[in-house]
Amino acid sequence: MNNIWLGIETSCDDTACAVLRNNGDSIDILSNCLYSQIDEHKAWGGVVPELASRAHLEKIVPVLQQALDNAKIGIKDIGQIAYTQSPGLMGSLLVGINFARGLAKDLGVKSYGVNHLDGHISSALLNSQLSTLNSQLLALIVSGGHTELVLIKEKITIGKTRDDAAGEAFDKSGKILGLGYPAGAAISKLAKNGDKNFHEFPRALNEANSFDFSFSGLKTAVLRYVQTKGEDFVKEHIADICASLQEAIADILSLKAVNAAKKHGIENLILCGGVSANYRLRELMAQRAEKSGLNLICPPAELCTDNGAMIAAAAIFTSFSK
Repeated sequence: MNNIWLGIETSCDDTACAVLRNNGDSIDILSNCLYSQIDEHKAWGGVVPELASRAHLEKIVPVLQQALDNAKIGIKDIGQIAYTQSPGLMGSLLVGINFARGLAKDLGVKSYGVNHLDGHISSALLNSQLSTLNSQLLALIVSGGHTELVLIKEKITIGKTRDDAAGEAFDKSGKILGLGYPAGAAISKLAKNGDKNFHEFPRALNEANSFDFSFSGLKTAVLRYVQTKGEDFVKEHIADICASLQEAIADILSLKAVNAAKKHGIENLILCGGVSANYRLRELMAQRAEKSGLNLICPPAELCTDNGAMIAAAAIFTSFSK
């Protein structure tokens, strides 16, 4: 069987294609290309589903061609195709699904639907030996739409957000602070020059035996804080406020993840998803994991956000584990 894989990701607002080579005991990323739709959605303060699906239609062929060119292969060199089938925006998903299936039929190769969250988990394992899949793993998946703690081998979710995801908390709070969309990167940048102890924002569901999350109250706390302090105060102390907000999110995420791993007797803890690129979250997770004797596995920054490499990797790992 041809060991060249094409991964296609169109679950939300990124059009991504990647080419991977499965070597049997390791995986090489030959290319990983992406078109970000931030400019299309920035004016609306969030992702507009119809605009997202239209942009996918316009960009998927150019992104695929770029991925092939960067990998230095032709379209007929592809042996298998993986695509995101769920979860995500329906219109965006359908673009990728139909494109992948149609291309697979035209090339006479197999195509595989992949769960988007499995893709994020796989992004952290790309630099590991495939045998790592045989060990006990707990994953903290943190992104704009998802915050979950998952026992991977058992495929059991032991904790999830009851309202907003961590990424939503960053974006909604950033909008309140006047930082635009998306706000996660802006908050992280400002926080580097701020005092994380400037203000103590709430950590919801901070009970020892609860692994669920809640961030809607944090967003409300930020809103009330801004209304109480006033615009001038916020502008003067924006770095400190961002650092305090970031600390509240990173603190509760890392605390629950490490506690969950300890309770379930798991030594390998995965941190993945778009928010896993946040430097303070990675720093705090690493500190707490080391203190508890846990092995922390994180994807490189370029694989934290949605990408095609993680989708192809998830399909490869699934075939490996069968």
